[in-house]
Amino acid sequence: MPSAPMPKRNFDRDAALEEAVGAYRTAHPRSLERHQAAHASLPGGNTRSILHFAPFPLTAVRGEGCRIWSLDGQEFIDFLCEYSAGLYGHSHPAIRAAVEEALADGVVLGAPSRYEAGFAAMLCERFASIERLRFCNSGSEATLMCLSLARALTGRRKVLAFRGAYHGGFLMFPDGPGPLNAPFDFVLADYNDLEGTRTLLREQGEQIAAVIVEPMMGAGGCLPADKAFLEMLREESRAAGALLIFDEVITSRLSPGGLQGLIQVFPDLTALGKYLGGGLTFGAFGGSAEIMARFDPARPDALMHAGTFNNNVLTMAAGKAGLEQILTPQAIDDLNRRGDRLRGRLAALFDARGVAMTVTGLGSLMTVHFLSEEPVHAADLAQQDPRLKRLFHLAMLERGIYLSPRGMLALSLPMADAETDALLAAVGAFIDAYAALI
Repeated sequence: MPSAPMPKRNFDRDAALEEAVGAYRTAHPRSLERHQAAHASLPGGNTRSILHFAPFPLTAVRGEGCRIWSLDGQEFIDFLCEYSAGLYGHSHPAIRAAVEEALADGVVLGAPSRYEAGFAAMLCERFASIERLRFCNSGSEATLMCLSLARALTGRRKVLAFRGAYHGGFLMFPDGPGPLNAPFDFVLADYNDLEGTRTLLREQGEQIAAVIVEPMMGAGGCLPADKAFLEMLREESRAAGALLIFDEVITSRLSPGGLQGLIQVFPDLTALGKYLGGGLTFGAFGGSAEIMARFDPARPDALMHAGTFNNNVLTMAAGKAGLEQILTPQAIDDLNRRGDRLRGRLAALFDARGVAMTVTGLGSLMTVHFLSEEPVHAADLAQQDPRLKRLFHLAMLERGIYLSPRGMLALSLPMADAETDALLAAVGAFIDAYAALI
């Protein structure tokens, strides 16, 4: 990784960004070549929108521990962490061994396997609100199934969601419902607006099937919900006869029992995903035995839940091995304490340098913002200059730090002080170079 300090840049933001883009193009010619060739079969050379960034994304060819290597041979510390799914790091030996064992015994068995019941029991034990669960293939599927189940059980059509929220590819609310959203009847409120949301629930509660919320917005900027706000949602949804759904696809890593266990507010249904599959495709949703009993196929009124790969043996084996051998309560607590320390050090750096930067988040998840005060509501994020976000992203790549273009950082279990110190040094070098523009 580069170790020399960045030279000071004293021109305007447009010129600084143009220079950074040019340097990035020069440094990654083989990634550019691959990206251009991919246009022949993939729209925009892409099949996962979040991984695209201008002028073109890096192509990764290898990962080990908490590092990845690009097609152009550069090494990066992986703070993207597959948008939180890479909690175990790359190819952890215990998970790799479990996958290899399962692979040797056959992959597409078309029957219950020896892994899934044990894996499910471990998840039910970890998350206090989950007595029974169903597996699926992604967090997007998990949140969609939660909403569909709530509508089926209540006989109601409306869903209360929050502006700026992201609950998967079918449930996006950047400035309102996304154009590809599932065609539910959405009612939108403002995240962390306790009284406004309470009023909305009391006015329309009899029509609302479900309230869906992340206890900390992930894609929406790592904005933690106020505990009082979540307690209000719990109280008012119950009073209205609506189901409260926690999307813990990202936040479940913030304590051994998820963020719900940390804050002691428990939903009716929980959606899970990301790292819990050991790095393979994974999703799950669950709740009380009474609610989930509607999926019991022996019942005459059973709800059908299909999915060829819901219980695929590789994910079941990898997920079970991860919880059994690696992700102890101590390990996850240690990881989140490391994240808290890093966030505190970043905040202290911004304060000491007197720049309009801040960091939000909890534990091992955080986002850097170009704001003078910590944002609380999704609307607060619109005050940032997107040029600074892009400049920061490209500058971090130049320093060997791989992170989200929106400034989101996630820690993985293999990370130690050397990696967090390297991040702090890279951020400090960025500030030194561009202080006049921030």
